[in-house]
Amino acid sequence: MAISIDTLKGLGLATVEPAAAPKKQTLGQEEFLKLMTTQLTHQDPSKPMENGDFLAQMAQFGTVSGIQDLQKAFGDFAASISSGQALQAASLVGRSVAAPSSEGLLSAGGEIKGQLDLPDSSLNVGVNIVDARTGATIRHLDLGANPAGAVPFSWDGLDENNVPASPGVYKIEAVATVAGKNTALATQIYSRVESVSLGNAQQGMRVNLLGLGPVSFNEIKQIL
Repeated sequence: MAISIDTLKGLGLATVEPAAAPKKQTLGQEEFLKLMTTQLTHQDPSKPMENGDFLAQMAQFGTVSGIQDLQKAFGDFAASISSGQALQAASLVGRSVAAPSSEGLLSAGGEIKGQLDLPDSSLNVGVNIVDARTGATIRHLDLGANPAGAVPFSWDGLDENNVPASPGVYKIEAVATVAGKNTALATQIYSRVESVSLGNAQQGMRVNLLGLGPVSFNEIKQIL
């Protein structure tokens, strides 16, 4: 059944707007109920609206309204989580954390610490310290036999000749003999947090590590 524009105007649902005024694109609950009442009042007596049709329209509007409320609730929830994460991340500035990385920063007179993830027990576990500029291995750390799990390691900054290495970024390559095969292992490096970058729709919150750049806040495995 068609409803004339005059009828809608009488209900306040259609008005003459200036050409530059934006048009309303959606119906609110009040407008919807007015429209439903008008439809019932002006329906064809010989073809009255079935109860099922009426309920279906009400259910459809209720579903849309419910989805909008749910979206708003999720938006508020996400905002509260982001605020909580921002406070947690800000508290990390100046502290050391463990995060997945294959590089470590050696400061003057300092050391590089971390841990490797051993998937199975091994009789031969080691870490190679590699000059990131030349690709040369300057020190091998023999960690011996270890059970499966996290294996800590520490490099004192000395090369194979016990000469202090130049400060800078070094590659960390962890290897182990697992099930008879020489296996490369993932490492977590202990680094100091310099600052925090708030996230956006495309990228989540990031923690900026001294000399190593940003990592996702969710990648932080341990706070030291």
